[in-house]
Amino acid sequence: MTFKVDENLPVELADDLRGLGHGSDTVAVEAARAEGRVLLTLDKGIADIVRYPVHGHAGVVLFRPDSAGRRAVLSFVRARLSELLEMPLAGRLTIVGASRIRVR
Repeated sequence: MTFKVDENLPVELADDLRGLGHGSDTVAVEAARAEGRVLLTLDKGIADIVRYPVHGHAGVVLFRPDSAGRRAVLSFVRARLSELLEMPLAGRLTIVGASRIRVR
């Protein structure tokens, strides 16, 4: 699977994904859409399915950590990455919270 890591997430996540054998790069929302890549983001606005309809992108994973700050976000995402990579993410909005993962 290939991913785009939004500019609001630590760049190290792209390295983590590449280390797990997935294509990954960092970029903005529109570029991810144009390249057909699943977007990883913290941007809550992307969950607005009227503005960003699910069929209009290759897939979006929205992370909702309880804590802010680079180190806390990186730890939060890394702790959930293996579970996410086993899920079908293409063509879906996946919302990853502290206690559950929801899919639209």
